[in-house]
Amino acid sequence: MEAVLWTPPAGIAARFAAVVCHPHPLFGGTLHNKVVYQAAKALDAKQGAVLRFNFRGTGLSEGVHDRGQGEQGDVTAVLDFLAKEFSGLPVVLAGFSFGCWVGLRVGCRDSRVKRLIGIGAPVNSSDFSYLDSCAKPKLFVHGEKDEFGDVNKLREFVATLPGEAKLVVVEGVDHFFKGKVEELGKAITSWMGDWPDASAK
Repeated sequence: MEAVLWTPPAGIAARFAAVVCHPHPLFGGTLHNKVVYQAAKALDAKQGAVLRFNFRGTGLSEGVHDRGQGEQGDVTAVLDFLAKEFSGLPVVLAGFSFGCWVGLRVGCRDSRVKRLIGIGAPVNSSDFSYLDSCAKPKLFVHGEKDEFGDVNKLREFVATLPGEAKLVVVEGVDHFFKGKVEELGKAITSWMGDWPDASAK
């Protein structure tokens, strides 16, 4: 599996581990996507060990696209790697578009994942009902004019979710946050705050 791992500078310990899942590979999504990169950059700035990877059949990753089924196994494999390399650290799972739909599903059920970040959730065409029973803290960052996820539909859905569920809408942008991708980074760093602190669970 092809991946890129960022770690804090030498002598500085990572405060948490994070994975960022990329958008749909059949439509050009890879770990190098600008939105994925911006999310990773924001988590890196918070002193996290941040991993981006290519789903099966994308880039140098082996296998073939599996419409979101086998890709869940890819996410679990990445979480296994992070758990081994950064034992004891809490994990943040972020995903953009297809990566949001696949990644958050795995993150909800994996006890190692403590926080979830959904970017450009494609609620128009994908079933996110699995979040109905997920009480983990969740941040959603969404473009006001997202063509794959009606912002009003997402707003209504987020309001029904258990636990902390915050929605940040970036005004005037589409699915890819064109022209305002830095606002995505700001939303993530603000939400992360000083987490994890001594009381983090």
